[in-house]
Amino acid sequence: MSRTNLLDREVGQAMSAVSAAAKAGLGDPALAELVVIRASQLNHCAFCLDLHLALARKHGVSEKQLDLLAAWEEAGDVFSERERAALALAEAVTVLTEGFVPDEVYDRAAAHFDAARLAHLIGLVVAINNWNRVMVTRRIPPGGYTP
Repeated sequence: MSRTNLLDREVGQAMSAVSAAAKAGLGDPALAELVVIRASQLNHCAFCLDLHLALARKHGVSEKQLDLLAAWEEAGDVFSERERAALALAEAVTVLTEGFVPDEVYDRAAAHFDAARLAHLIGLVVAINNWNRVMVTRRIPPGGYTP
């Protein structure tokens, strides 16, 4: 079986709908791209990195933020407290090695996002993790997306 046929069209459409709803509900396209890029870095998904780096630039994310995203915790004031809270939550949801998202990480994000936006942020992280796993499993190379 070819790895490129491992995703049913209807499943792909459903995953796309979840991603779009989460991004729209978050209401901050630049932050959404930072979050999905960070999760994609952690998951080593070249296809998603290529796609979302292009989208981030389209949404006005600075090159400095993109350059320092992998080291956001050490990047000083390059990222706002709100961005840092979102990135910390994205990492905690993506890497569940301890079994749970730490309360302090969740509470930090909850201090910067109302309940609806926090739900959309979590949904966005879950959605990109789904996409990362599909694309890495299928070994889809970067380069297929042009904004």
